Amino acid sequence: QVQLVESGGGLVQPGGSLRLSCATSLRFFRSYHMGWYRQTPGKQRELVAAITSSGTTNYADSVMGRFTISRDNVKNTAYLQMDSLKPEDTAVYYCNAKHDTYDNFYWGQGTKVTVWA
Repeated sequence: QVQLVESGGGLVQPGGSLRLSCATSLRFFRSYHMGWYRQTPGKQRELVAAITSSGTTNYADSVMGRFTISRDNVKNTAYLQMDSLKPEDTAVYYCNAKHDTYDNFYWGQGTKVTVWA
């Protein structure tokens, strides 16, 4: 059974940093596009950042220049470095994996990030 396990969330002051990790049990991790999404109560889950299987990245406008997505194809893990955090970044952050060819699609259980003075 495929598992995506997020970690690294927590409470941080505005302007601070956190690094989220998404450790996966994906057998062919390098063939998956990886994404970080976030969700707040009453709102739809939104894409924050994504990295393709070939390493191309894209970001939501709201986090451009502050967040960095990366991946380690040896450790089968994706990361989200979050700097200059703002209160509006407060959300549950979810990791997503989508195969670059087939319809395999997986979610993690989420990790909560709270930005609060």
